[in-house]
Amino acid sequence: MFLERYRLDGKVAVITGGSRGIGRAIALGFAEAGADIVVASRKLPDLEVVAAEISSQGRRSLAVATHAGRKQDIENLVKRTMDEFGRIDILVNDAGTNPAYGWLVDVEEGAWDATMGVNLKGYFLLSQAVAKIMIQQKSGCIINLGSVASFQPSEMMGVYSISKAGVVSLTQALALELGKYGIRVNAIAPGTTRTDMTKPLFEDEGFVEARVARTPLGSLGEPEDMVGAAIFLASDASRHVTGQTIVIDGGHLMS
Repeated sequence: MFLERYRLDGKVAVITGGSRGIGRAIALGFAEAGADIVVASRKLPDLEVVAAEISSQGRRSLAVATHAGRKQDIENLVKRTMDEFGRIDILVNDAGTNPAYGWLVDVEEGAWDATMGVNLKGYFLLSQAVAKIMIQQKSGCIINLGSVASFQPSEMMGVYSISKAGVVSLTQALALELGKYGIRVNAIAPGTTRTDMTKPLFEDEGFVEARVARTPLGSLGEPEDMVGAAIFLASDASRHVTGQTIVIDGGHLMS
């Protein structure tokens, strides 16, 4: 009886950043749990590969090229999803960028705007559009990808850290407003996780050794490590959970 609560059969999930890394892992995990999946990111060929993987599991899939920081792209994503599936039950905001690597006092305005545009404004705009549909459905779930940097700023990644702190606040504000409509909003905050964005960090042996040494579980994250929490938050197993951020970092933050 309890395991059935983790199933996502009959649900439609929209996942941004779905062509690789954490977004791809969550998309495949949701499909295994029974959901039909819409994957979105900037490059359609990469998305089509993931959509084919989802289809091979016997689930319906749709790939939509989307720049998460552009409102017209977001509107197209929502329209395409509704035209194809007629509803949206789950939204995962995972698209992210970090062009502003350096000291805050030296960051150019354009790099600030680009980071905030995707990491925070994009989450807001897509959540806003999807929430209006979920309000009509009187149900739904939104999951935002934050970061341990939401709580502990990373040196030389100040703008990214600020954008991710905003994601936690956005999650709480949306949860507060949307709860009365049966819509839950939560976040996942990964620690250092092996993705294309973090590839330069993993190529630095000194960084990896130091980070592992300060991580109680003794290892860094993989995209698949986020899937269990995402399924929990998307399913009826978490029906009484909203406004929360689950940190998945091997215990690094507390050290």
